Amino acid sequence: MKYALLIFGGGSMDEYNRLSEEEQSSITGEYMAIGQESGALGGEQLQPGDTATTVRVADGRTLTTDGPFAETKEALGGFYLFEADDLDRAIEIASRIPAARMGGAVEVRPVVER
Repeated sequence: MKYALLIFGGGSMDEYNRLSEEEQSSITGEYMAIGQESGALGGEQLQPGDTATTVRVADGRTLTTDGPFAETKEALGGFYLFEADDLDRAIEIASRIPAARMGGAVEVRPVVER
């Protein structure tokens, strides 16, 4: 089964920037290693939420709003797409994503396969 591992960062870039270069490099290495793991089908880091544009269609008109769909403390910062045997394996991978231990969260969601 395929799972989307949606990474929500709880900390700010200011917090990350306060880390030493060595600590930043180590965290980046962890993200890169997860992306190289068996079963990884892809993934990307996203630009900050304030760069988003939200699109709605009402009465045939396209309406756009600057910024994310909802204002939240934790913003979607990136994702991985994984093929895993079961939910337990997907959770094990998600638990190793640095954001999960650095004040954020990782949502594990099965993908509808067609």
